[in-house]
Amino acid sequence: MIKENIKVIVSDLDGTLLNSDHRISEYTKQVFNELYRKNYLIIVATGRHHLDAMSIVSSLGFPVYLVTSNGARIHAPDKELIFATNMDSEAVKSVMQMEIPDEYTSVLFKENVWQTNKHDSKLLEFQKELTYVPELVNYKEMTDFEAIKIFFKHDSHAKLLELRESILEKHPDTFSHAFSLPHCLEFMNKNVDKSVAIGQILEIEGYEFHQTIAFGDGYNDEGMLNATAKGLLMGNAPDSLKNKLPHLEVISKNHEDGVANYIADKILNNVSLEAK
Repeated sequence: MIKENIKVIVSDLDGTLLNSDHRISEYTKQVFNELYRKNYLIIVATGRHHLDAMSIVSSLGFPVYLVTSNGARIHAPDKELIFATNMDSEAVKSVMQMEIPDEYTSVLFKENVWQTNKHDSKLLEFQKELTYVPELVNYKEMTDFEAIKIFFKHDSHAKLLELRESILEKHPDTFSHAFSLPHCLEFMNKNVDKSVAIGQILEIEGYEFHQTIAFGDGYNDEGMLNATAKGLLMGNAPDSLKNKLPHLEVISKNHEDGVANYIADKILNNVSLEAK
């Protein structure tokens, strides 16, 4: 790959651009500001809700395209909403009113609030600023199931696999789904994928996938990693994903500024950038 052909940089957030403290490091900000000054198109593509993600990417200090909820929302650099799709509310209702044991944390991503069956302190740790607030609900008593995404969390990946199979048995062709982390299972509208949203942005800006590189660490990144000219898999990605995508280069981990170091070395050629 000739670096001169690359015009677009795409990155996931959690486990990728963010460090272990769920923040963008100062060194990563420095590297991405250099990309912005050199007129690269920068896209952040995350499973997070847009209200949550916006507060994070604003720390970069310049505007970016933002793909959120795994592609269900696209915001332009001026924060204008340019694409949105929700799940079928009756299908969501049938899932959320299943007999799902309380050992699972269940979450509905809505436009301005996330509705959950229980407060989960580990989930709250992902938000350094509470811009997207949780609401405790009983799904059996709810009537409004309009939602962007369904999210399940369990400490056992095997338990999430069981839940996935029970939902897919009931709705084999209704949703797309992915494990953003081994302990996080997500369901979206069946047409939602990060790669589809990125393709829409590239079309708007007059670029193509062969001019794009992407960084990610989860199964919800698989589509975009395979679609771009070069997909970079984080060192902290699950071994199962590395084994599934053996053709992808594995770089250093998120807490080691893996994305920034790769860009500085391979794209910017270390122009006066030193890791801090």
